[in-house]
Parts: sequence; C-alpha cells; structure tokens
Amino acid sequence: MTIQEVIAILEDFAPTRYAESFDNVGLLVGDQNQEVTGALITLDTLEETVDEAISRNCNLIVSFHPIIFSGLKKLTGSDYVQRAVLKAIKNNIAIYAIHTALDNHYKGVNDMIAEKLQLKNRKILIPRKDSIKKLTTFVPVKNADSVRQALFEAGAGSIGNYDECSFNILGKGSFKGNEASSPVIGEKGQTHFEEEIQIGLTYPAHRESAILKKLFSSHPYEEVAYEIQQLENENQHLGMGMIGELETATSEEDFLKMVKDTFHAGCIRHSALLQKPIKKVAVLGGSGAFAIQNAKNAGADIFITADLKYHDFYKAEKKLVLADIGHYESEQFTKNLLYSFLSKKISSFALILADTNTNPIKYL
Repeated sequence: MTIQEVIAILEDFAPTRYAESFDNVGLLVGDQNQEVTGALITLDTLEETVDEAISRNCNLIVSFHPIIFSGLKKLTGSDYVQRAVLKAIKNNIAIYAIHTALDNHYKGVNDMIAEKLQLKNRKILIPRKDSIKKLTTFVPVKNADSVRQALFEAGAGSIGNYDECSFNILGKGSFKGNEASSPVIGEKGQTHFEEEIQIGLTYPAHRESAILKKLFSSHPYEEVAYEIQQLENENQHLGMGMIGELETATSEEDFLKMVKDTFHAGCIRHSALLQKPIKKVAVLGGSGAFAIQNAKNAGADIFITADLKYHDFYKAEKKLVLADIGHYESEQFTKNLLYSFLSKKISSFALILADTNTNPIKYL
C-alpha cells in the first residue's frame, strides 16, 4: 500500500477541505507514491518521534499536529521544527498531519473527549455553514431511477441520519441541437420536448467531484443540464466543539476532580465556581477561548478547553465555569482515535501507537 492510498483513507474519513483556513494539513514531508513499511500514529512530530519511527521501521508518521505550521524559509536545523523535518527527509520518512480536519469531524477530537466524560445527547457546539451544497438536474423519466441511484452511491442525498434523500418534480424540458450536436433523443435542428424529472439532492461539499463524475457517466444526454448551489444550512454533523449531558448531575468539585483524573491533568485552571450542579458540558480540544460565547449560548454549565489567557476567565461572567485542562491533556487521546480507525481499514503493514510523550509542559 502506498502513502497516497493511506492518505485517501484518512481524507475520506476527515476531508482536508474542512480544515480551518489557517491550518497546514495533509502530506507535509515525503513521496506519496512510496510503499508504506509501517505507520507511527502520534499527537506531535518531534525529533524524538522521528527517532521512534526509525527504530520501529515506520516510514510514515500520521500526526495530529502539523510540525510545519508557518512557512519554512530555510532548512538548516536551527530549531526543533527544522531538525524534525531534516531527520525525516534524511531517513525517507513521510509526515502526514490531520489537525483541524479531525477537529471538525463529528466523530473526531471533541467526540473523543465527550466519550471519556460519558456525555449523552451530543451535538456539535459550532456547526459549519459552508459544507452543504445542492445539485439540481433534469433527467428523462425512463432514466431517472438509474441516475438518482448513481448519485446516491456517490454520496449525494445524505441528510443527518437519513440517506437517499431527494426531491423530484415531473415536468417538460425542451431543446434544439445545432449541426454539431448528436442528440440521444430527437433530431438535431428541431425543437424537441421531453417528459423529464427534476431531481434535487443535497450533498457534502467534499463529495462534489465524485458526484459530478457519476452524474455525467449515468446521464443519457450529450449535454447534461445541472445547477449547483452553496447552501447556508448549518451542518449538524460537522464543526468545532461538542456539547452533551451527564447521566446524573454532579457537584462542580466532584466533576473537576473526575476530569483531572480522567485526563491525567497536572492541574486544572478554572473560573469561579458557581455552587450549582454540573449537568450540561461543552468541550473543545486545544485552544478554545474563541468558543466561550458559544458555550454560554448553548446553556453549558461548564466549558472544558485549553490555552485560556488571564482575561478569558472574566468571560465566564458567572454564567458557567471555564476549565483549562491543558492543550496536550485535552487532545492526548486523539492518536488512539486515529489508531482505532486505521486498524479497521489497514492490515497490510504495522500500525504503531507512538510511545513518545510529546507534552512540552511539566508541573511541579
């Protein structure tokens, strides 16, 4: 199996199209046509991670965080980023980073946190608005079923927990081919009217290429009439953060102690406790200060995230508790998620969970 084939599996699961615009995801180092001898799954790619990949005969590192985040203008080994990249290149090791593509996945980073906290009734905290499109096409009645089915198979017509969703209107289309045309129905140079079905389907934006390919290959007409619209609908299965509920409400102190133990946190920094039970919990792995207002709007009793600054804690405004459990701590189980997913898809080479602890923060 090649690196590109592994990438295809990863990007079918968490498409890079849905990564944040500031991010740097995808294949960062290496040749996509290289055969994979083994893959090391890690949270961060440091020199130590590359050393572990070498020692364990892995020529692919699947990393959550991208080691190359800002642009590299030189490769002299003068900092930890350059040293890791140089070592990977010298040892023919590819590096792939998934980062916010997985942050935005319904079954990604934040679902993993919610699972560890045993939250029920989970929903995306900040649903995406730019990920749903609509296809409208016009098909002769006798071909409508086969074209519709082809579009379903390519991924169109999925809405939440429902598949094969479409809206169909019977009408009459007209066309007149010029001298260069080869009409399947009717004669060129003559206006033809045909009973047609107008088929409308929504689809996830990253499926567009495959869906259009299916449309053109299954449609009987020489020239296919179709329309594409970008919808503003919120995607309830894609976006940042997650909110859910505990089975039983618990005190703030008991809940924070449970969180500290579950995530092996050296400490938890939090805003003032409000002396009310915790039932509704919002989470966002990594730096989540931008979502404080979303957590408040959603009625969360507590918002668990990381990298909160001094003034961020004022934003609690006695509406909820803000809890900073640490960046590494909030995302540490992500590599287990990736390992579990890839293990179900790949059996042709070894998948190895990295042993290297890449947390740069220590506690006294």
